[in-house]
Amino acid sequence: MRTIFNWLRNLKEWVENFAQRPGAGWALFVVAFAESSFFPIPPDVLLIALGVLTPKKSFKYALICSVGSVLGGMFGYLIGYQFFELIGQKIISLYGVHAEYAYVQRLYNENAFSAIAIAGFTPIPYKVFTIAAGAFEVSFATLVYASLLSRSARFFLVAALFYVFGPTIKPFIDRYFEILSVIFVVLLMLGFIVIKWLL
Repeated sequence: MRTIFNWLRNLKEWVENFAQRPGAGWALFVVAFAESSFFPIPPDVLLIALGVLTPKKSFKYALICSVGSVLGGMFGYLIGYQFFELIGQKIISLYGVHAEYAYVQRLYNENAFSAIAIAGFTPIPYKVFTIAAGAFEVSFATLVYASLLSRSARFFLVAALFYVFGPTIKPFIDRYFEILSVIFVVLLMLGFIVIKWLL
């Protein structure tokens, strides 16, 4: 567990250093785009670092993150729709999310829009939802509209936190990083259980 925390803290510090460089907004866009289709690291890490450094620009970065994520979701849809056998299956296997993929299929059979709309608040990687949407031929418009709702809500919620509290929240995060990491994971799991019960 200590090794995991050390790795997370090192990643956090690396991202914070990167956030101070020119072009951080573009980097945020690229990470958000890639994470929605194939990349493992969520854009929240960089979004939070940028929010801490420049809280007044938090909503600007949330917008960049949202646009990149939705466009990346479209790319994930393309992978699932046209290249599932060639690429999609390898991505699912790489991250070991076969069970999650099957679960998302069941959600899509019940209500695809609702499934995608709450996707941003579950521990299931968003790329699973986008690739599965293409593979199961969910309406492309449904993916786009639900993604706009889901991803924007998630990223603007994070931005609002740092816009309101600003840099004053950074010492708190640094001091209680390990505890906050555990709480974050627990909340994600509880959210997943609640959503599964509702659907």
